[in-house]
Amino acid sequence: MKKSIKLYNVLLPIWILYFFPQVLLITLPGNLLIDCAVLLITLAVLKHTEKKTVLKKLWWKFWLLGFLADFIGAVFLFGFWYLSLLPEPVGPWVDQVVSDAFLNPFRTLPGFLYTLAGVAIAGVCIYFFDKRAMKSCPQLDKRQRHIVVLTMAIVTAPWTFLIPLYIG
Repeated sequence: MKKSIKLYNVLLPIWILYFFPQVLLITLPGNLLIDCAVLLITLAVLKHTEKKTVLKKLWWKFWLLGFLADFIGAVFLFGFWYLSLLPEPVGPWVDQVVSDAFLNPFRTLPGFLYTLAGVAIAGVCIYFFDKRAMKSCPQLDKRQRHIVVLTMAIVTAPWTFLIPLYIG
């Protein structure tokens, strides 16, 4: 009996962009708006006096590095899928976890934890990428930098990974 290979949503982003390229017109400015808003609100809470200068210096770095971090989290999620191709007993178990993670991460605890790990990996990457990007921003002291990067990592992590594609 030949084992069937299930791709689930591995090709979904490619097909979405192929058939609906306008998705980029929503995603790119939406991420930029969220990143800038989180940065400005964090600076406002810190009562920083040079918000505009800091924003001008960091917005594009945070935006691009955020996409890179999201990509790393997605690679983790999709990379685990290849383990589902292994023979019994590992393959089918991993296959179920991966299908739960992509279709509805709230259906099972392993699927939820797996998806949450992808979000956490991306969040940690955001933290370290943004921390490195802030080295070129002398307007912030060490404490302010830490608060800004921690806030960016928590708030702008790809929480949308947890949105179910199928409810049932």
